[in-house]
Amino acid sequence: MEQLRELVVRHGDCAQEPVRFRPGTWRSRLEPHGAEHVLDIGVRAEGRPSGDRLVGRGDLALLRDRVGDDDPDGLRDLFVAVMIWGSGTTNGRGPRYTEAALCDPRLPTVLRTTRETVRRGDLSRAYRQFVIRGVGRSFFTKWFAAVDDRDATCDRALILDDRVFRSLNALGWSSWQAAGTHHWPTRYATYVSSVHGWAASLGVTAGRLEWLLFHLNGRVDEQ
Repeated sequence: MEQLRELVVRHGDCAQEPVRFRPGTWRSRLEPHGAEHVLDIGVRAEGRPSGDRLVGRGDLALLRDRVGDDDPDGLRDLFVAVMIWGSGTTNGRGPRYTEAALCDPRLPTVLRTTRETVRRGDLSRAYRQFVIRGVGRSFFTKWFAAVDDRDATCDRALILDDRVFRSLNALGWSSWQAAGTHHWPTRYATYVSSVHGWAASLGVTAGRLEWLLFHLNGRVDEQ
């Protein structure tokens, strides 16, 4: 905990920036599914002749808040936006994996049921429920974080991707040891509750702490 406290102080001036993406690399993957309008999300990246755009977590929250309880197209659009935000320009497989998910007939049901389960706070169950072609933990936990609109008093869903994992491991924290099991849904729920507990002790939000772990990408000893 002391090392984590030092990292929070050391990187106190760092802020999460919007993610840049290239609409042209996504359009052909989204058009067959009527989802190409999602490419208008965010703002134009100035000085980028390729037409790149910037999308941030705030844009995802705005889109989430417009999705009704019985709105499968809205949920699909939010999912596509999450995949775009999570991929940026560095994950060249993102468009292909998103297309694979859009082709999976289970997607509408999985998006609806996992959103409901996350909102009930049963993150372990939501983890078990999310089974879609092309989408692994690094991205479906981004979906969980995007759809969780509970208030700040709850242990809201957090992202658990490879970069976060590298930082956790570098800090000597093991999800399976903390959870007492190798069962991934339980390990994810334990990670979320642990980060919320650490954040409360350190006087920051859990989302801030999650992003810091992502930002460090395992480099916890660098000055």
